[in-house]
Amino acid sequence: MKRIISNDYVTMLLRLYFGGLFIYASLDKIASPEQFARIVFNFHILPGSLVNIFALILPFTELVAGVGVIIGFLYRGSRDYLMLLTVVFIVAIGINVVRGVNLECGCFTVSSGAKSAGLQLIVRDLLYLAPGLFLLASRSRRWMLDRLFF
Repeated sequence: MKRIISNDYVTMLLRLYFGGLFIYASLDKIASPEQFARIVFNFHILPGSLVNIFALILPFTELVAGVGVIIGFLYRGSRDYLMLLTVVFIVAIGINVVRGVNLECGCFTVSSGAKSAGLQLIVRDLLYLAPGLFLLASRSRRWMLDRLFF
């Protein structure tokens, strides 16, 4: 098992997947910040005064951290940030499931027809967390820009 966890090729494949997932998720949010702000508001978790700034900043942090995971620059911080985001998303969706709110998650698209069942979103996000946990356990540092600078 240890050989698989620290395998350079498996680790790089999962870095591409995990980072690419968040890069892809950021693109529609960056392109349509007003629609993403509406989705964030509908979660009813943040105070209204923070919704717009959150909707503007979050997609860019997803993009930068996704690139960081893929190229291996500021790798640990990028990986940990994306894992934390995934946990926060799970909690936010869980809160709304408990409230009985049918919501648009805004995960990969901000289109108005993107409604999903909350429990399915939680399961999906738990599956998205799995590559991050693998990367957390992996000791592979091959093909990382961090090695050149730190």
